[in-house]
Amino acid sequence: MAAPSEAQERRPFGRRLLTDPARLFQHNAWDNVEWSEEQEASARSKVEENSSQPLPQHKQEEYEVNAKKYWDDFYKIHENGFFKDRHWLFTEFPELAPNRNSSQDSVHGFSNTEEFNNEGLGSCGNGHCSLETRTESQLDLIKSPPRGHTEELAAQKDSELSQSYGDYPGSAASYRILEVGCGAGNTVFPILQTNNDPGLFVYCCDFSTTAVDLVQNNAEYDTSRCFAFVHDLCNDQSPFPMPEESLDIVILIFVLSAILPEKMQCIVTRLSRLLKPGGMILLRDYGRYDLAQLRFKKGQCLSDNFYVRGDGTRVYFFTQDELDHLFTTAGLEKIQNLVDRRLQVNRGKQMTMYRVWIQCKYCKPTTLQP
Repeated sequence: MAAPSEAQERRPFGRRLLTDPARLFQHNAWDNVEWSEEQEASARSKVEENSSQPLPQHKQEEYEVNAKKYWDDFYKIHENGFFKDRHWLFTEFPELAPNRNSSQDSVHGFSNTEEFNNEGLGSCGNGHCSLETRTESQLDLIKSPPRGHTEELAAQKDSELSQSYGDYPGSAASYRILEVGCGAGNTVFPILQTNNDPGLFVYCCDFSTTAVDLVQNNAEYDTSRCFAFVHDLCNDQSPFPMPEESLDIVILIFVLSAILPEKMQCIVTRLSRLLKPGGMILLRDYGRYDLAQLRFKKGQCLSDNFYVRGDGTRVYFFTQDELDHLFTTAGLEKIQNLVDRRLQVNRGKQMTMYRVWIQCKYCKPTTLQP
C-alpha cells in the first residue's frame, strides 16, 4: 500500500502533459499524447505486417472451443497475483460508489494505476500488458445524467420485480452492480470496500470456474453483499441470477475484447436488457494500435485486429466507432466514449511505450424511444 503522500502525488495523472520533450523521463506517464502522422502510419504498417498471415480456420475454431480451458489455466497459474486491485475505477467511474468521498484516496492509499505485480510498469507477458489510467481531470468534463427521476423509476421497477419475479440474490437491494469477467475479484472487492451503501449488492461472473472459485474463497467475499457465479456470455441460453431491468450498473473491464467479434453484439444487447431505465454500462478496453497490438508477431492473428496470445487467450483492439455501434444498436445512449492515449515511461531502461485504451459509458433511456 502506498503512503498517503505518495497517493496524493499519483492522483494528478490526468493533468500531466508533456510540453517539454527534455522532461520525458521525469515521470512514469504522460497524458493526452498526440500521435504524429508518421507514428500512426508506422503503427498501421506493423498491424498490416502482423496480420498478414492469419491462422487457419481449424486453429481459430480450436481456440474458440477451448476458450474456457485457456482462461482456467490462466487463473490456475496466476491466481489473484496478476493485477493489483483496481482502485482507480472510482476516479474513472464514480457511479460505482456514488456517495464516496474523494478524500478516501489518501486514507486508503489508492493509486490510479494498475500494473503487473511481477512485471513492472509498462511490461508485457504472453501478450498481457500492464494498464494505467487517466485521472478525474479529464473525466470531470463529462457528467452523468440527473438521477432524481431515474431513482423514482428504479424504485417502482424494484417493487414490480419483487412481485413478479420473486426472491433472487440481491432482490432486497436498492443499488445493484454486475461485473462481467470478474477474474479473481480485483474490481469486485474494491467496490465492496469503498461503497458502504447498505442497499448495495454486487454480482460478478466469469467464464472461468477457477476465477469464480478464487472470488468465493477470498476472505472478503460476503454473500450478504455479493454473489459470484460462473457464466458463459457466448451462450445466450446461459441464465443470469437476476431478472431483466434490475441492474443499475454493468461493468466490462478488458472483457469484451476477449470475445469472438461476431458474438459481441448479441452479448451487449443481452446485457442491456438487464439494466433498469437510466442504468449504465461502463467499459474500458483496448484501443486500436495499442502497444499490445503492435507487439504481436506473425502467426498470432485470428482475424482483423483479433489475436491469440501465447497462453491461448484472445484479444480484440477496438475503435470508438465500433464500440458506439455495438451500444447504440443495443438501444443505449452515449454518455462518454473517449480514447485514452498515454505515454508510459520506463525510466530505468529509458524506454517509451504508447498505450491506447477506450473508455465508454452508455445509458439505457428512461423513456421508450419513438
